[in-house]
Amino acid sequence: MRSDEFYMHRALDQARKALEAGEVPVGAVVIDAAGEIVGTGFNAPVSSHDPCAHAEIHALREAAKRLGNYRLDGCTLFVTLEPCMMCSGAIIHARMARVVYAAAEPKTGMVESRANLIAQPWHNHQVHVEGGLLAARSKKLLQAFFVTRRET
Repeated sequence: MRSDEFYMHRALDQARKALEAGEVPVGAVVIDAAGEIVGTGFNAPVSSHDPCAHAEIHALREAAKRLGNYRLDGCTLFVTLEPCMMCSGAIIHARMARVVYAAAEPKTGMVESRANLIAQPWHNHQVHVEGGLLAARSKKLLQAFFVTRRET
């Protein structure tokens, strides 16, 4: 099985696609229990005119379609930015085994920064969360995006 860093690099590849498209550079990949990438996604709410078009949602949808089940038992999500409230709900509903994120999102992060929605005891499923993997690389992409936005 490949390392967590390998998969986070694949998520960063997805984030670069978002950056190239003029979207906030967030990328995600879903792997199954065997370590195969079964879903990928990058942020696209602006270009798709879809407020739900977050990287995590794209990756979860692709994985569910590929696996033929909305429940992604045993799967891990790698994402370059701490998930928001919407994405945290989707992660719980999909019954992900694990989430690994790169950079914390102090304003809207709902996994650990602003709230800890995923770890609430009333959920019928618990998701293991790890944060900070390759955070500096993710932050660099995000900073590059926002610098260009401030210049225009």
